[in-house]
Amino acid sequence: MRIAIVTDAWSPQVNGVVRTLQSVRRELEVTGHQVLIISPAQFASMPCPTYPEIRLAFARSGAVGRLLESFGADAIHLATEGPVCLAARTWCLARDLPFTTAYHTQFPDYIAARTGANPAWIWRYIRWFHRPAESILVSTPSVAAALTAQGLHQVREWGRGVDFAQFGLDGARDPEMAALPGPILLYVGRVAVEKNVEAFLSSAHRGTKVVVGDGPARATLARRFPDAVFLGQRDGQGLAAAYRTADVLVFPSRTDTFGLVMIEALACGTPVAAYPVAGPIDVLDPRVGVMHEDLDEAIAAALTRDPVACAAYAARYSWPASARQFLRALVPLARPLDRPRMAA
Repeated sequence: MRIAIVTDAWSPQVNGVVRTLQSVRRELEVTGHQVLIISPAQFASMPCPTYPEIRLAFARSGAVGRLLESFGADAIHLATEGPVCLAARTWCLARDLPFTTAYHTQFPDYIAARTGANPAWIWRYIRWFHRPAESILVSTPSVAAALTAQGLHQVREWGRGVDFAQFGLDGARDPEMAALPGPILLYVGRVAVEKNVEAFLSSAHRGTKVVVGDGPARATLARRFPDAVFLGQRDGQGLAAAYRTADVLVFPSRTDTFGLVMIEALACGTPVAAYPVAGPIDVLDPRVGVMHEDLDEAIAAALTRDPVACAAYAARYSWPASARQFLRALVPLARPLDRPRMAA
């Protein structure tokens, strides 16, 4: 099958959406499918105000449509709600073509955290954007319930996975982190206001707080919390080593729909402390993670969890299974888009 994935989030961005799409594309291609990614990289763009790492593309529906036609797509998936996917949505609706969407981010809460806007205004856009989709792919039951409450009932499950070739109990540890006074409390992810990193850094629990990741709030938080260690962006084996060296992963976000870093940390034997909100309540089990409105309480309890049990629990999350769910949720076009013929 020729699968077109349209997304406003793509490399060089580093976030859960991009990593999910990259992992699923890899699994789809391994099983013989052809995948086209349409992203801001193919268009003129500008930095997003207050968040320059994100590019806002000037994508016209006709330009997106030509890419879809030249690929000869059998199915079209819109992964985000930004300008590139909006252009694809317009093009598909004008031609009565089915498409699927995904809800990766709690955008109403996300935008409210960054701008102070009323979340109800953002929900109006979310309902409008997703309503024509044949299926809306969601990662957890909590997110499905939130969308259903907004009148969007065509939700389909799409779980996440772990790359076990990189993340596991066995492997190197981070020497820089290992030299720090313990316990080592780790945060991994974007360093931005919507991730609530300040709550982690404000924790009174003893130990050393380590931040792996980058983002617009990093410089400000590094000045405010000089005792914390900011290591910058890590990926691959470097990220796995950071997980293995930590005593607990602290996940302070209240706006994530899943939290890919939680299952990666668990795969490396690192328990998780989090708030009892969407994402953690669907992903964590009391044997491997602790949720509490008092983050210090969650950290203290998580430190008692068994690393071997954490790794065993993470084994249920696989990218091949995620790719199969994605494939089942797609809605094929009645006939593939025609690819332009070569001139004789």
